[in-house]
Amino acid sequence: MRVLYGIQGTGNGHISRARDVIPALQRHCELDILISGTQSEVNLPYPVTYRRKGASFLYNKKGGLDYFRTFTHNFRLTLMREITGLPVKQYDLIINDFEPVSAWAARWHGVPCISLGHQAAFLSGHTPRPEERDPLGEWILRSYAPSDSGIGFHFKSYDSFIRTPVIRQAVREQTPTDGGYYTVYLPAFNETRLFQLLHQFPGTEWQVFSRYAKAPFRDKNVWVHPVDSKAFTDSLVHCTGIFTGAGFETPAEALYLGKKIFSVPIKGQYEQYCNAAALAEMGVPVAHRIDETFPEKMTQWLATGPIAQVNYPDHINEVADEIFAAFSGGIALSPA
Repeated sequence: MRVLYGIQGTGNGHISRARDVIPALQRHCELDILISGTQSEVNLPYPVTYRRKGASFLYNKKGGLDYFRTFTHNFRLTLMREITGLPVKQYDLIINDFEPVSAWAARWHGVPCISLGHQAAFLSGHTPRPEERDPLGEWILRSYAPSDSGIGFHFKSYDSFIRTPVIRQAVREQTPTDGGYYTVYLPAFNETRLFQLLHQFPGTEWQVFSRYAKAPFRDKNVWVHPVDSKAFTDSLVHCTGIFTGAGFETPAEALYLGKKIFSVPIKGQYEQYCNAAALAEMGVPVAHRIDETFPEKMTQWLATGPIAQVNYPDHINEVADEIFAAFSGGIALSPA
């Protein structure tokens, strides 16, 4: 059985999760891999059959989604050529982690497509949303990478087809400690903006992982490191807490390790607003904007302990078994 696994390359979370998903899928099939998008700093230690530009979300250096750059970057003939030219008919099944080229190619050519990732969880009406729903954001979550059905991952199992997060083995194998410092991963902020925020707390040591840094350096109480999977994992495992966005993989791993979290969702990123709503329900402090109230909120967070540790079992092999059993039996895993 031949399967194509499409992975979103915007950001690092999808590729980080794929490191553990790929071996589970390979137990069932001959697997090829497609990655689209160019914003990931994490490498995938498996052969990649197809690399495509895809459709990426682009951000400005103030922490917000850059609508103009996103629109002009994505809406071009190249994307349509990538979709229509992808040879998906040679595959029995497309498994898709919010990757638009393989998803739309599967729909174009009538090849079965199953989504496997965090965004699939938003096919459920039980998944937390912000107080004000964004119709465009809801449409993007459902239509950016369409599928026939799927299995979603989220902080909790909000519906029958939603599983708890895939925690990387590189994290599961570690014993967490409290090193007395705080890890920072806010990829939409540049170093200058982060220094403005973090220098307000001179008694706290911060370890920042920045996509803009070429080499490690220190500025007062802030250590800055280039994004590196192993270095980031080590920092997360031994930190006191993490100051981060409202993505999925990083908060999920922090919850698993029992670390406290302060979350700032990326402006204009509806998925992050949804994740922030879920984190807030779990007791994680969330700041939707950096304003005059930020120092007080951060000071309070630094003085408090983490929320209760969650239980995220290692279930990726069972999830893979479920996908292929459903595909063989013609059973839908979730709403399309």
